[in-house]
Amino acid sequence: MTERTEAPSTDRVGTWTPLRRPAFRALWIASATSQLGTWMQTVGAQWFLTERDASATLIAMVQTATSLPVLLLALPVGALADLLDRRRILIGSSAAACLVATVMTVLTGAGLLSPYGLLALTALLGTTQAVLMPTWQAVQPDLVTRAELPAAAALGGISINAGRAIGPAIGGVLVAAGGPQWVFGLNALSFVLVTVAVWRRAPRADPIRREMERVGGAMRVGLGYVRHAPVFRRILLRALFWSAPATALWALLPVVAVQRLGLGSGGYGLLLGALGAGAVAGAVFLGRVDLRRRPNRLLAGSSLLYAGVLALLAVTRSPWLAGAALLLAGGCWLAVLSTLNALAQLVVPGWVRARGLAAYTVVFFAGQSLGGVLWGVAADLTSLPVALLLAAALLAAAGLSVVRWGLHDSAAIDPTPSPPVWPEPNLVLQADPDDGPVLVMSEYTVEPDRAEQFVAAMARVGRSRQRTGGRSWSLFQDGAVPNRFVETYLVPSWSEHLRQHSERLTVTDVRIEQEATALASGPPVVSHLFVPVSPQAR
Repeated sequence: MTERTEAPSTDRVGTWTPLRRPAFRALWIASATSQLGTWMQTVGAQWFLTERDASATLIAMVQTATSLPVLLLALPVGALADLLDRRRILIGSSAAACLVATVMTVLTGAGLLSPYGLLALTALLGTTQAVLMPTWQAVQPDLVTRAELPAAAALGGISINAGRAIGPAIGGVLVAAGGPQWVFGLNALSFVLVTVAVWRRAPRADPIRREMERVGGAMRVGLGYVRHAPVFRRILLRALFWSAPATALWALLPVVAVQRLGLGSGGYGLLLGALGAGAVAGAVFLGRVDLRRRPNRLLAGSSLLYAGVLALLAVTRSPWLAGAALLLAGGCWLAVLSTLNALAQLVVPGWVRARGLAAYTVVFFAGQSLGGVLWGVAADLTSLPVALLLAAALLAAAGLSVVRWGLHDSAAIDPTPSPPVWPEPNLVLQADPDDGPVLVMSEYTVEPDRAEQFVAAMARVGRSRQRTGGRSWSLFQDGAVPNRFVETYLVPSWSEHLRQHSERLTVTDVRIEQEATALASGPPVVSHLFVPVSPQAR
């Protein structure tokens, strides 16, 4: 990358420290402005449909049109963001979003936009967001140091929650004053700011590029990484455990405002403002916490406090008490999201970062989307208080489950790329990059008193092999020569194995392998076995 991220000072990292970096500051301001425009646009779209007497289902589909593309496209987009220049992807997607918002503005102003046309354009905007989200998260670690990542994630939460709290209020005023086309136009301008900021400040790609991977194969490797990375996989589990029950607050808050608290649209906006203010306060607090020391306590405490807020909203009819409780809920929401997001960025290596964070985005959005629907159905089938109490109970149980399914220790994970440590393969055959599958076989000699430790250490090596692109990993012991152990795994192509050699091993992967080989009597003898070419194919 062209921009280095050395620490600006040796002071303790605070919430606002990443903003000292010009590149991060410019992109964060642009992102915050875009978040504001997105929430204004949502209000404008919903009001556009309301003015045309659209059904409640059609109005609710605005949120579906926004979020569904993220669920469908995040994984393939994550693969592309790991293969292509992320800066160009950000510029292209933000420029496309600007174009779509501009078309929406012009058609609305001319009276030519139909309700279904609005939903189609909203889905296109959601598609651009599906491209922007994992790519921006993958770029963020290149803009700050590892020590600043938690604060950077908290600042991202501030921009999202501030936009969610302030955007609808501003959008409502602008729609009342000039119509939906005003907010559509301002949303287009916000994407202009994003495009310019990315063009000027985003780091350029490393000029040393290897041969292009296929998108399908890159997605398979990305999913393989997730499957064989226990620390990251537990982060995904905690994201699901949080998002599914916690989203009940966002899904049911409009109904709480009207049915339980007797508030109108203005009062509902103030409740959203309380959530946003609490999120900002939570971010300030989070900047003083080392997320990697006691994240499970933070998750459990935030879950129990948030569950208490859900239970309170089920029984109170006081807007003031509800507003105070929502301040606390906003802080808890931001604390959990920032913690999980920062830890995900800290443990995923750069070569698969966009794919890993895309998986995180899919899990979180799935929990929110499915949870929102389920809690709405629960409120219809039972009652609003019962649904809120059920969500509170489930979230409290999820918080206490850290005792059994807590986050793993991430302090020992170093995703920094390791210099090449494997010797270059010595082949007699002429291997083409697409030749495969290739069986990689390593033979070890291990003394009997070390065999048990060796087998345990090799299990960790097996996960490392499969995180970096291998599959069907196995370890065998020779029945005739018990001190001979043979490790085997497949890679789909020769080029895939060369990527293991040159760019995918991290410092942690190398340490795991060295711990295992230290238990053997010497270095392994490595062989590469290819599928023979039949005479008829020559």
